[in-house]
Amino acid sequence: MEYFKVIFERENALFSRKEIVAEMKNGMSPKRTDVEVLIAEKFSAAPETIKVDRIIPKFSSDIFMVYAKIYKSKEEKEVIEPKIKSAAVAPQ
Repeated sequence: MEYFKVIFERENALFSRKEIVAEMKNGMSPKRTDVEVLIAEKFSAAPETIKVDRIIPKFSSDIFMVYAKIYKSKEEKEVIEPKIKSAAVAPQ
């Protein structure tokens, strides 16, 4: 990862979270877990309190836009963020 720059940062008191938009340069598409760790280090937060919404590549470049939320605690994140159900595979 060559650089990570926060473009927009806003405190959302209603949901007890910080919403950020960042730009990062990486040779290949970054994993969500890697981005969570990077944001955790930058904002001194626990990785389990971070929700990465989207990682969008800029066309024909190695620059990515990252949209993420940092919650005050893991419990608040679990209450507000929807749970993702895994796809059930039908028996054959």
